Amino acid sequence: MKIEILADADEVARAAAALVAAEARAAVAARGRFIVAVSGGHTPWQMLGDLATEEVPWDRVHVVQVDERVAPAGDPDRNLTHLRESLLSRAPLRPDQIHAMPVESSDLDAAAAQYARALEGVAGSPPVLDLAHLGLGPDGHTASLVPGDAVLDVSNRDVAPTAGAYQGRRRMTLTYPMLDRARRVLWLVTGAEKVGMLARLRAGDRSIPAGRVSQEHAVVLADRAAAGSVTTT
Repeated sequence: MKIEILADADEVARAAAALVAAEARAAVAARGRFIVAVSGGHTPWQMLGDLATEEVPWDRVHVVQVDERVAPAGDPDRNLTHLRESLLSRAPLRPDQIHAMPVESSDLDAAAAQYARALEGVAGSPPVLDLAHLGLGPDGHTASLVPGDAVLDVSNRDVAPTAGAYQGRRRMTLTYPMLDRARRVLWLVTGAEKVGMLARLRAGDRSIPAGRVSQEHAVVLADRAAAGSVTTT
């Protein structure tokens, strides 16, 4: 795991956008397409806004979701709502390049299986992401892999719903097998409330959900507030 510490969340967002753009160009040059999975959060929305201004081969990009809340279309709780506002309204992406999690379905298990099949259609079988963007919660969660939920133990599916609600909503999420196949994992970690969890993530503490994600291809961009005593590597 490589860690880079930047001054503040704005710098983290800008650096992340530049990194994603570089990964996109490299992936398209090597394989003809770039498949990126995005999570929610304030700094990620800043990153995606900055990404829209970068040099990216947009016609070869596919955007998928790391996780999504079960809520109606357009709801402010939906990651897709903010994804549309921050990136999709600014970048020249066709509708068929956006792959939204089908969380409006009444059968979330079937919907998760449907999304997994959609990912296979875009990213092969088994599907491989070029880049998965992840955040880190103060409780150690990442994606919607949340403490105590049975979804943490899913090992035979790439996409699954949470068993229960988290912060008032059930979720759909990519699972560890899917995340661990990603060619690059990009963590964005900002805010003083993340100090303890970032140290545990760096240590590979498997008692927190984030600590169970493979660190082999991981890059962490953190602001000074979140870094605490952690140093760059």
